[in-house]
Amino acid sequence: MLYYLFNYLSKNYSIPGIGVFQYITFRMAMAVIVSLLITTVYGRRLIDYLRFKQVGETVRNLGLEGQMQKSGTPTMGGIIIILGIVIPTLLFAKLDNVYIVMMLVTTVWLGAIGFLDDYIKVFKKNKEGLAGKFKITGQVGLALIIGWTMYFHTNITIRQEVKLPVQHDVPVDFHMRGDKPVYTQDIKSTKTTMPFYKNNEFDYAKVLKFLGTGYEQYALLVFMLFVIVIITAVSNGANITDGIDGLATGTSAIIGLTLAILAYVSGNTFFADYLNIMYIPNSGELVIFAGAFVGACVGFLWYNSYPAQVFMGDTGSLAIGGIIAVFAIIIRKELLVPVLCGVFLVENLSVIMQVGWFKYTKKRFGEGRRIFLMAPLHHHYQKKGFHESKIVTRFWIICIFLAIITVITLKLR
Repeated sequence: MLYYLFNYLSKNYSIPGIGVFQYITFRMAMAVIVSLLITTVYGRRLIDYLRFKQVGETVRNLGLEGQMQKSGTPTMGGIIIILGIVIPTLLFAKLDNVYIVMMLVTTVWLGAIGFLDDYIKVFKKNKEGLAGKFKITGQVGLALIIGWTMYFHTNITIRQEVKLPVQHDVPVDFHMRGDKPVYTQDIKSTKTTMPFYKNNEFDYAKVLKFLGTGYEQYALLVFMLFVIVIITAVSNGANITDGIDGLATGTSAIIGLTLAILAYVSGNTFFADYLNIMYIPNSGELVIFAGAFVGACVGFLWYNSYPAQVFMGDTGSLAIGGIIAVFAIIIRKELLVPVLCGVFLVENLSVIMQVGWFKYTKKRFGEGRRIFLMAPLHHHYQKKGFHESKIVTRFWIICIFLAIITVITLKLR
C-alpha cells in the first residue's frame, strides 16, 4: 500500500528521495526491518497474552532430556510469524502482482489450517488435533489453486530466446549480449529449472513424451501432480522438523534467504542474462515477500531459540513449509527443493523409514524393530545424549551448506 502512496506522491509532488520506493532492494530492506519489529516488539505482547490465556503446549513424556520442562510453554506463536509476513508485504509490495497475491493466499490458507489444528489441541483438549485427512485436503486444495493459476494466468510467463523469423503472434524483444543480437519472447510454458539437464531447463510435458504425438496436451496433469507432491511434502516436512527449539525457524530463515537470492536473479533481466538462467517477468517483486519471511523467522527465533519462550505450533510450521514450497514453484526452482530443503527431507524420510520398518518387522517377525532410537531424526540425536542446542546448530550448518550447493547448481549444466 505504501508503494502506491509514494508512487503517487513522486509523480505529483517534488519530494526529495521519495523515488527510492521504486527500488525492490529498498522495499525488501524495509520489509525485513518492519517484520523484525513486529515479531520482536509485538511478539512479546502476544506471548504474554497467550500465557495469560493459558494457551500452553501439552507435552507427552518421551523420555527426552528437559522435555517435561517445556510443558505449558505458550504455543500458536505462528500467529506472530504470519503477521510478520503479511503486514510488511501489504505495506511494501505491489499488490496487483499475481505472484504476491499467490504468496499471501498461501500464507493465510495454510496458517488458517494450522490455527484450526492448534485450536482443537489447546481449547478442545484433543491431542490429535485436526484429522490428517483434513490437513491433506487443505494442502491439496491449495496446490490445485496454485497449479491452476500458474498454468492459466496470462501474466505468468517465462522469457525465452527465439530465432527469427517467428511464426507466433507474440511480441519479440531485442537486446544485445556483447556484440551478439538476442531475440526473446514472453511465453506460457511448463518449463522449470533442473540442474545437470540441458540448459538447466526441463518441461513437465516431456514426462509423457512416450505417449507420442499430442502428449503436450496432458502437461497440466503432470504439472499439477508435481505441485501437489511438493506442497504437501515440504509443508509436512517443516511441521515434522519443528520438534526442538529453533530448528524449523532457523532452517526456514536460511532457506528463505536463498529463495530471495534466486528470486532476485530470476526476476532481473541483467543477472538472468549474465547467469544464463530462466528469466521470469515480474517475479522480482517476490524479493519483498521473501524479506518479510526471513525477517519474521529471525524475529520469531528471538523467542523460539533455546530455551524457547514460545512454540510456533502448526499455525507456523504448516504455513512456513507451504510458503517455501509455493515460492520455489513460482520462481520455477521447485526441483531444487530436495537439495535446498534437505533438512526437511531427511526429517520426513526418517519418520517414513522408522514407521515402515517397524510395521514390516512386526508383520514378519512378530516384533517391531527400529532403525533410529526415535524419529524424527533430531530426536534420535537427543536420545544419543546430544544437547538440543548442539543439534540445532549443526542442522543449521548443514542447511547453509545445502543452500550454497543449491545456488551453485544454477551454473552446472
